[in-house]
Amino acid sequence: MTIVLDGKSLSQFSEKDLVKRVGVIKEKTGTVPILATILVGEDPASETYVRMKGNACERIGMDSLKIELPSTSSTAELLVEISKLNKNPLVHGILLQHPVPEQINERQCFDAIALEKDVDGVTCLGFGNMSMGESAYGSCTPVGIMRLLKHYKIEISGKQAVVVGRSPILGKPMAMMLLNEHATVTVCHSKTQNLEEQILRADILVGAVGIPRFIKSDWIKENSVVIDAGYHSEKCGDIDLDQIETKCSAYTPVPGGVGPMTINTLLMQTVEACEKSIQK
Repeated sequence: MTIVLDGKSLSQFSEKDLVKRVGVIKEKTGTVPILATILVGEDPASETYVRMKGNACERIGMDSLKIELPSTSSTAELLVEISKLNKNPLVHGILLQHPVPEQINERQCFDAIALEKDVDGVTCLGFGNMSMGESAYGSCTPVGIMRLLKHYKIEISGKQAVVVGRSPILGKPMAMMLLNEHATVTVCHSKTQNLEEQILRADILVGAVGIPRFIKSDWIKENSVVIDAGYHSEKCGDIDLDQIETKCSAYTPVPGGVGPMTINTLLMQTVEACEKSIQK
């Protein structure tokens, strides 16, 4: 029987646990976990994502601090805001909404976020620590995917994993997380030669290339595990999931698979950051 990797139900279950953890923090210390979100410009999709994250914070009893900057902001101006949040002891997590306007050096701004507040897993230092098995918050979408795989008891060790995509906050960290769980990992992308042959080898396939239905269903190996990390305006992902149930052993639906786990992981890592700050 094909397993549906239901991120919506798992995230709802996790939220109940986070509500309890936030309640304990408030009761014992009077502290409210706070996620600061920075939105530069007025991109409609980014505005929607930030609003969704704020609503998710509210559901579990956290607060969100919204920083909104004009689209004309410079790198220097954004760095000033990040520095203020780094120094603010009431803020436990910082999220810089991607993408930022083209005149801003996004990587420089990501790397300015303090490691202990990098709950979105976007800094180079966090990526390096995670890759080496050291303490860091991982990028939220790959962490959410790993949580799904573990919840549904999907075997990773020794499996052939193919990640299609190489972005710094999805494809690359996804590959390292699978490698750290003893998979044999191949990283592909839109320019990979003989891509179909690579994908046909995958026991675990992760589509993270950012192109609607880029990966065709007849490229997919029988009884493989199919993870679609994409979501597009056509309400589809990066993989053609038509009749996928007849081919694979497990898959993430779109929507309702990976997406809910991304936001839930952001909340979970912010609560963890708050708990750690209290312990210090």
